[in-house]
Amino acid sequence: MKRIRGYKTELDLNDRQRTACVKHAGAARYAYNWGLRRKMDAYQATGKSPTAIDLHRELNVLKKSELGWMYEVSKCAAQEALRDLDRAFANFFRRVKLKQQGKLKGPVGFPRFKSRKAGLGSFRLTGSIHVYEDRIQLPRLGRLRLKERGYLATNGVKILSATVSERAGRWFVSVQVEEDVPDPTPARGERLGVDLGVKTLAMRSDGISYENPKALHRAQKKLRRLQRKLSRQQKGSRNREKTRRRIARLHYRIANVRRDSLHKATSDILARAKPDIERPRAVVLEDLNVRGMLQNHCLARAISDVGMHEFGRQVQYKAAWGGTEVVIADRWYPSSKRCSGSRCGEVKDDLDLSQRVYQCDRCGLVIDRDLNAARNLAQYKPTGMSSSQSTVSSTGSDACEEDVRPAWSGQTSMKQEPNCNLAMPRFA
Repeated sequence: MKRIRGYKTELDLNDRQRTACVKHAGAARYAYNWGLRRKMDAYQATGKSPTAIDLHRELNVLKKSELGWMYEVSKCAAQEALRDLDRAFANFFRRVKLKQQGKLKGPVGFPRFKSRKAGLGSFRLTGSIHVYEDRIQLPRLGRLRLKERGYLATNGVKILSATVSERAGRWFVSVQVEEDVPDPTPARGERLGVDLGVKTLAMRSDGISYENPKALHRAQKKLRRLQRKLSRQQKGSRNREKTRRRIARLHYRIANVRRDSLHKATSDILARAKPDIERPRAVVLEDLNVRGMLQNHCLARAISDVGMHEFGRQVQYKAAWGGTEVVIADRWYPSSKRCSGSRCGEVKDDLDLSQRVYQCDRCGLVIDRDLNAARNLAQYKPTGMSSSQSTVSSTGSDACEEDVRPAWSGQTSMKQEPNCNLAMPRFA
């Protein structure tokens, strides 16, 4: 099958190349903001907005008179920025329709102007792109050195585009390729339930847990000190700029620590490098209402520091690559309040977050709260799954049959959830 994938690595630029990248990023940002203003003005005047092709034609005319400096950069930078603007409006109108149908909560996300204060940004290039072991050749930029050797895929792939971006003073290139890979063989391992949390990043139904690095919490003291120092420095001074760069580097490190822990956890859960019998045939996740959870101001920072939506996104695409099915449990499924004991299924009316140990009043089961939730997720079966597809729990009972766990008060069997190839879970 054909698979589109991105390979991202850091660039090792000299001063001349860095200046050229800054010009390209500035041209892309200018084209995006100019196109957004033109679309807004044209819609107010005529009720219609120009497309990316129309805007690019107008921009080419302006290059000959007012925007001669744009000849110093590749035309792809502005052209791809205008295409991104078209996609932003398409997504906006799609969310407006969902909002009208009552299927979307929250803001619809009208495209906003890009500011240099948020960073130098990025730009995308297409056309003649060549990748070597330690260099990459891009249009108008020439050959740029890479800090990693042999990482970018070159054999048997079709290069679609290259995106150059800046983050905390460091420049990166992401190469999007189309590669032919063999179809994944279906996994035949044990069905796993995964419970996400704050104290621990994730708990599996087989008892394996993954530690939450709490990257933001651990860096909070240093970040608070730098922010206080920045507020006391004179605006426009060089010392203030130095402090701002230190804060940017610290935020980048926090993001890297969080991303590294998520990749390690999701890769270990799916175990794509192991034989079929050792890879889970299905992974069950909760349909978490992260937006609602963030309304708790006592836990909002800790919940944001976990990266629950990113965890679900990584599980989705890695499972598709490894032949594992992803099942999303219903949002109202009481995985934490329900007893995971054999043929019990008692559901507590209330369960405070401070109670980290689950004690069943009916069968006397005493178990870790997160492990209990993970086992209940592993036993979750959407309505429509046949008995031959049900999963046998570690206790020896058929945990997916309707008569093993009695229905809780006011609840019925859950609806069939789509698999990973059809839809993404609503983690936000």
